[in-house]
Amino acid sequence: MNTHATRPTTLPPLIPFSSFTDAEAATQRLLDIYARNTAFIRDAFRAYCSQGLPEGQRVRACYPAIRIRTHSYQEVDSRLSYGHLVDPGLYMTTVTQPELFRDYLCEQIGLLIRNHNVPVEIGESDMPIPLHFSFPQDEYVEGEYTESPGNALRDHFDVPDLAVTDDAIVNGTWQAPPNVPRPLAPFTAPRVDYSLHRLQHYTATAPQHFQDFVLFTNYQFYVDEFVRWAREQLVRGEGGYTELVEPGNRIVTAQNVGHEGPALERDPQMPSYHLKREGHSGITLINIGIGPSNAKTITDHVAVLRPSAWLMLGHCAGLRTTQRLGDYVLAHGYVRQDHVLDDDLPLWVPVPPLAEVQVALEEAVAEVAGLSGWELKRIMRTGTVATIDNRNWELRDQQEPVQRLSQSRAIALDMESATIAANGFRFRVPYGTLLCVSDKPLHGELKLPGMASDFYRTQVNQHLHIGIRALERMREMPRERLHSRKLRSFIETAFK
Repeated sequence: MNTHATRPTTLPPLIPFSSFTDAEAATQRLLDIYARNTAFIRDAFRAYCSQGLPEGQRVRACYPAIRIRTHSYQEVDSRLSYGHLVDPGLYMTTVTQPELFRDYLCEQIGLLIRNHNVPVEIGESDMPIPLHFSFPQDEYVEGEYTESPGNALRDHFDVPDLAVTDDAIVNGTWQAPPNVPRPLAPFTAPRVDYSLHRLQHYTATAPQHFQDFVLFTNYQFYVDEFVRWAREQLVRGEGGYTELVEPGNRIVTAQNVGHEGPALERDPQMPSYHLKREGHSGITLINIGIGPSNAKTITDHVAVLRPSAWLMLGHCAGLRTTQRLGDYVLAHGYVRQDHVLDDDLPLWVPVPPLAEVQVALEEAVAEVAGLSGWELKRIMRTGTVATIDNRNWELRDQQEPVQRLSQSRAIALDMESATIAANGFRFRVPYGTLLCVSDKPLHGELKLPGMASDFYRTQVNQHLHIGIRALERMREMPRERLHSRKLRSFIETAFK
């Protein structure tokens, strides 16, 4: 509800909706509207800081939007998981930072035009752009201004509104008010803006550096190995990689390796490293820390970038006597006892394995380990992973947890994998998990210093490279094949 409806409002001239049959031209119109409207807000804010605005005057500009209308059911390729509308009707989505999403927008708009043979419409929505979201990522809402009753910042500008910044669309709980278009994309513009700013905060890297293939881990030695390997790739000119971006947006290239300048004095909460490749087809590695809360937090925000896939690489407790420290666990099911997603994705919702991801991971293990067939089973087991929110679960009475784990047929236990997989399912992002057994607490092998064997060290050292190779295999797949139909419901947005 607009509580300032009676205040005089200054807006830029309205840009009405216009029809487009060319995806590039439609995307350019989005860029033009967004650039003009955010500049309008920033200019007004600078005037407010320097000379003030008349009491009661509001300044407002709105997000650009994409709109499309179909009048009949359209037969589309049944193999496609996205890029088409479910039913006839009017659909719309607001858009933010279209330059960041240029390739994504061109692809999604192009699919709609091709699959439905109707134009899309581009124009201004009625959803205000909050002042805080109108500044580039490296600028902030700062200035010398005086606040007084009736002359506070929010009296003159729109500020973030949580009422329009939620996950109702992706959660499948969105209810259409009368005469309101149905959602065209999984996230509204304010929801995307919120996450883009949180990504910068948590990872200390700008959203434009994130790549389409993402690895999550919580071990620093995986980060160290990734950075070493990435720099080696750049020096050798292999893999098509162009640069490595480290926390603080520190850029490493083949020309400045070893002379790229000082690192951040303090690591952010979830440091991220981006080995970039043309078309965002490189690899992002994020050290998420420990626990399901961290896992949910980061995936909530990475999801708005619409990555092609994400994988969890971590350690786990092996639950079977036949497992050795250093064995791999390829998850094909999850027991969700993390509790952080219960309100968003009910526990009765299955989180299925995705064939394309599973095959890529298994083939990567075989390739990196140099094993195949029956021999591969010596070091890797496929099964159910249980994820809990209590790291010291070993200190509880063992009867209940042991019984639950046995009934579930779980072969491993950790604190993040089910969360990352469940959020991948919720956000329609292909997901997978490959863990390494680091202890067997039910069988007297606790995670203690000095427990590592030569076999364990070898397995850990190659674990990261298995994850990298799996993502490279998925990158070689056609995008429409990787994005499984299992991720889509029968009431779904057209955009991926």
